[in-house]
Amino acid sequence: MSREQQPFDPTQPLVATGNLRRRHLVSRVAQGLAIAAAAAAVAVLVIVIWAVVSHGIKAISWDFITKGEPDGIAPDLVGTGIIVGIGTLIAAPIGVLIALFLSEYAGRRGSRAVQLLMDVMNGLPSIIIAVFIYILIVAPTHKQSGLAAAIALSIIEVPLIARGTQEVLNLVPAAQREAADALGVARWRSILTIILPSALGGIVTATLLSVARAAGETAPVLLISSIFSGDTLQFNPLQPLPNVPVRIFQLSEEANPEGFTEAWGLSLVLIVIILVLGLGSRALLNRSKRKLTR
Repeated sequence: MSREQQPFDPTQPLVATGNLRRRHLVSRVAQGLAIAAAAAAVAVLVIVIWAVVSHGIKAISWDFITKGEPDGIAPDLVGTGIIVGIGTLIAAPIGVLIALFLSEYAGRRGSRAVQLLMDVMNGLPSIIIAVFIYILIVAPTHKQSGLAAAIALSIIEVPLIARGTQEVLNLVPAAQREAADALGVARWRSILTIILPSALGGIVTATLLSVARAAGETAPVLLISSIFSGDTLQFNPLQPLPNVPVRIFQLSEEANPEGFTEAWGLSLVLIVIILVLGLGSRALLNRSKRKLTR
């Protein structure tokens, strides 16, 4: 009887087959390709950051940060902060409520449907959202505004906050929910006093990640809040607000070497803000996960 025809004996030692060498080779090739892809991604990021830093550092100064156009970018930074801040105030409660529905109330079918919707929204190009808000708000009123841009950014932020919060809520130990149920605590009270406080760090992390994403979006503010004067600070969200992405676009379109340098400087400031938010949110997320998994 050949080896292939012999019955399997679990007491016998394992013997390598003739395919073992080929499997090892395929595994090493796949591992090498994965390492090469990761190295290429890191290399591209390093090249981009180096290019922005080397060109933009020439424009960075105290006057550049604190003054308005044409010497500074203070109105652009303030306008971006207002637009992103309003968008986050709109998106954060909605995203957290969606996450609570998915983790605490939705059944399997409802959860899958809402998760699919969040994934589709997360994959929507920002230009489509910008056109939608333009047709819905700007076109009927014939007026751009920072509020309309904030609403567009909030649509971008909602799925990020919802999915990130859902992942953190799923890390809350089931024993806490069971203890609250055993004590007869109402579901809404256990959510407000037990579950949400336990997941607060993760919720803040998901919100910061969404802010980092929204701060760099160009299409919504380009269509909805691009007609402005950047020489003075503006705080009225019902008017078009100066913002960093639009200012970078405007400077890049000018045939002026000084404008290019200023655009590089603005890009450097924006990248620093996004990196700080991203790294800070990752640190908070790791800390929150360590607390929830103890």
